Amino acid sequence: MHLPHQRGPLHDLPDTPEAYDAVLADVTEQALARLTPEGSLEHPDCVDDIGDTSLGVTSLLALAWQRSGDPRLPEAVRRSVRFHLRERVYRRDNPGYPNLRIRDSGLPYARYTLAPGAHPVGDWPSTVWALLQAVNVTEAAAGLLDDGLRHELLQVAHGYWRWLTEATFFNPQEAANQAIGCVVGGLMLARQLPQPDGESVRARAMSLYEQEIRAHRVRDRGALLPPEHGGAYDNNYGPISLSFLAQAHRVSGEEVFARDGDALARYLDARLTNGGFDNGGPRYSEQHSGFESVLGLRYFGHRIGSDLGRYRGDTRWGRHAVKTDGGVDGHFAWMLVWQIQDTTRWHRGPAVGTARHQLRAGTVSVAFDDRMTPSLVEAGGTYWLPAAVARQHGFGPVTDGFLLCRPMGEVRVRDVRAGGLTAKLVTKPVVGRDHVLRYVRSLYVTDGTLLWTTVAVERLDGTPYLLAGLPYAEDDGDRVRRTARGEVASAGPLRLTHPRAEGPEHFDARGELTQEQAAFALAADPRGYGNPDEGWRHLVDSTALEAGPVPDTPEDLHVFAVRYGSSDPLTVSATRDGSGLVIRTAAFTAVLGGDDAHGEPELTLSAL
Repeated sequence: MHLPHQRGPLHDLPDTPEAYDAVLADVTEQALARLTPEGSLEHPDCVDDIGDTSLGVTSLLALAWQRSGDPRLPEAVRRSVRFHLRERVYRRDNPGYPNLRIRDSGLPYARYTLAPGAHPVGDWPSTVWALLQAVNVTEAAAGLLDDGLRHELLQVAHGYWRWLTEATFFNPQEAANQAIGCVVGGLMLARQLPQPDGESVRARAMSLYEQEIRAHRVRDRGALLPPEHGGAYDNNYGPISLSFLAQAHRVSGEEVFARDGDALARYLDARLTNGGFDNGGPRYSEQHSGFESVLGLRYFGHRIGSDLGRYRGDTRWGRHAVKTDGGVDGHFAWMLVWQIQDTTRWHRGPAVGTARHQLRAGTVSVAFDDRMTPSLVEAGGTYWLPAAVARQHGFGPVTDGFLLCRPMGEVRVRDVRAGGLTAKLVTKPVVGRDHVLRYVRSLYVTDGTLLWTTVAVERLDGTPYLLAGLPYAEDDGDRVRRTARGEVASAGPLRLTHPRAEGPEHFDARGELTQEQAAFALAADPRGYGNPDEGWRHLVDSTALEAGPVPDTPEDLHVFAVRYGSSDPLTVSATRDGSGLVIRTAAFTAVLGGDDAHGEPELTLSAL
């Protein structure tokens, strides 16, 4: 089975002016055929996320008119704007809405669902989206809207801003993409309002960004990130936040948005595999955005000099939001408008230099979590997740059911490149059940095609093994397919085990349950509201690759060696001489030396 949302790299979608004109031409024909006598451009199947959708299609028609001059469009734009003002602007409080600070304010807002009291918690983001659609239309109004109609829509947009920032609590869902989107709406609105209203809105937008978004950033993998639904990063919404930061920088010129976007982009680059697969998040684990991410990935990929467009988006939404029949939906339409207006080109090559939380070369990559334990390993077109044993998750030595991967002290990292090889040495102080402090030294070496992992630790009792990952997915053309195996070899005994018990807390890679489905099943709250990252941490055990020790190593050490990307026999020797622990394979020799004057472990690498 294929993963439903992990599809083609977003930079593979044509983004020439001609390609975008073709997209807008298709939207035009769909919209003109759909336009009702009342002026609605909503998809007939739309129920949720509906409050901004007709106006979103209107904004696409306005852009299409600017680029094509199609004489059919001005009247359609005017009729659809009047529909929104007449039918989709609400001023009475939605029954049950929990986040009001001022009751009966009379300020306009948009509804997530039109029926009173039906899922009212979605009204805050829907109003952000309606604000963004409105300011896009009013910016394009010249020659389309008469002064009176434009003024009315602009006043509603100003009312949306006041409802979002005065009548309700700001960012009630703790969702950075929504909050930054609101700030962008304020910045765009401020450019169109007369003074002093314009400057007041701009100042308020910047204050909200500093005090309500930046001040609440969450640290993960060395980066400060805008929190997404209560977590540091979500692989669906994180790239959308990046797009909002790009637009904020484009419209305001404020350097703070560039700095924060650069930081988020570098973080995303480090966690993203070479093949563009990613998973994990506090709202969704495997659901990837499509066109909503293009602006940010392209804009900041160019700024940081990395190929962020390798991100595997959901290309069913590669151009705009669609319903199940493939018909256009105006939801998030501003992102298509902005990406067409922006002329940044994709940066196609990997970033120069090393990143602490990533090892990447050729078709191989390792993304590391905050503890410098691999969170995702890619080699030979297969993606490996951390395995689980006895409720402990990660990659590392296991003895008596205890996984040695949680650091008890500072984690040291050394990066080396030599002879076409790229390597990272990670040294962790760890404590086992016996309370003895040991150092786990994990060496990762790649030639761009294969990945060698060698782990050395002071000798362990019992029959230890290396927990070496959970095979989860593999490339299948432009899609990602589930798998329960991978090309791998070990210098010691090797086995692939599966849980004996059933249930989502016992994850068997051979089953049909996806990682995200299991994570939501284990989360405390319902799917879409629970935290899948938190739910996944309740996993008891999983399919796991287990590698036994390398034979004939120094008596005081256990050494484990695994190669990903090939199942050919693997021979590894580990000996000690005056320079340190010497690891020899058919491809390289590595010397894990002592600590330098700063306590950093030394690593020497030579290709054979």
